[in-house]
Amino acid sequence: MPLPPPLPGRHIAACLAACLGMAALLGGCTESQKTGSPPVASERGAQLFKVRCAPCHPDGGNVINPRKTLHGGVLADNGIASPSGIMNRMRNPGPGMTRFDQGTIPDSDARLIAEYILATYR
Repeated sequence: MPLPPPLPGRHIAACLAACLGMAALLGGCTESQKTGSPPVASERGAQLFKVRCAPCHPDGGNVINPRKTLHGGVLADNGIASPSGIMNRMRNPGPGMTRFDQGTIPDSDARLIAEYILATYR
């Protein structure tokens, strides 16, 4: 099947610009839908982290299992990328971690801790 005749130069440039612009717009929209607003490290979240988490996770590390820190890449490697993921781990931890139930840390405080972790240890 023969190829169609080439478009004049200005049409190619306009088409390319339109395609690139659309890709940039769609890419930005898709990313914002996936991630939502970035987490914010509140003062209350920092205080709660210091009291409840820092004894075992100083500076985002892990004194029990040094391979499972709170740093973004490690969290993501373990399937944790959102405040709800951190809250779930607080409620249902693995071996070596204290379980923090709703009575110990209410959901509102757990969310502040989770947002603090994600904002601070990306």
